[in-house]
Amino acid sequence: MSELRAGAETAVRQCLDLVADESCVIVTDDKREPIGEALYEVAREITDDVSLLRFPPGDQHGAEPSAPVAAAMQRADTFLAPTTKSLSHTRARSDATDAGARGATLPGITEEVFITGLDADYDRIRTECERTIERVSGADEIRVTTDRGTDITFELGNREWFDDTGDVSAAGSFSNLPAGEVFISPESAEGTYIVDGTMRPHGLLEDGHELEFVVEDGYVTEISDDEIRQQVEEGATEVGDAAYNLAELGIGTNVGVTELIGSVLLDEKAAGTVHIAIGDNAGIGGETEAPLHLDGIVRDPTVYVDGEELELPEA
Repeated sequence: MSELRAGAETAVRQCLDLVADESCVIVTDDKREPIGEALYEVAREITDDVSLLRFPPGDQHGAEPSAPVAAAMQRADTFLAPTTKSLSHTRARSDATDAGARGATLPGITEEVFITGLDADYDRIRTECERTIERVSGADEIRVTTDRGTDITFELGNREWFDDTGDVSAAGSFSNLPAGEVFISPESAEGTYIVDGTMRPHGLLEDGHELEFVVEDGYVTEISDDEIRQQVEEGATEVGDAAYNLAELGIGTNVGVTELIGSVLLDEKAAGTVHIAIGDNAGIGGETEAPLHLDGIVRDPTVYVDGEELELPEA
């Protein structure tokens, strides 16, 4: 527990900024209970109105938790959710923040990532987020290329950019911890992207192992990897073409992440990377609901904002 203490202090006291007259609910599952308990212990030192809810791990990232868990998140002033499967893009999370609760999810968090990922300069992360979002806000088009074959253009329309600085001190605010990204749900996209960093279920890809995705009119039409294709096909049995939606473009701004370790939660925040996701985007400014949200990290990208190269954050 002592190794988890510093990360729990950062999450509860700095990011959440919990105070004595607020309620706090910690939502976790059987596999992440030690992290949930560490957060609970720190929160318990601040407020008497704190609860720790544990449930079995979900089957898929983006799957909804049970009704009692969703209700507890919505009624609380604050929440933290270290879980095996992501609650970030669920109605339970968006309903909670819409109701004024503030908090953070920690999807797929491990003790290693919790210890290292929350040991960061969040003031500098906030500065990098602000600088990047100022540069991309109002753009019509973002193009991403790499030497490995990525060449994809995103049409942004009227969609809003968001930044994840880790600061969830304002009512209704939300973060994904460890934090550090600027992201948008594009209206459409066209091209090809090559994931050569991290992507579930593979984790950190070995050199030479690359995943290719072809995108047409905002939908993924070709997936080179059998396991990922199967996940998307299973989602499509429930929601049809929505499972193939090109859901997100994100730019990593966490200058404390110096190398990828195989955790999507941490690696998508690495400064100087881009991540692209398939599936649900209703919780991040889009209109598509799907039972999955699959992020893939792209190393060493060049990003163009309306034709002009963007200076990416550096670790």
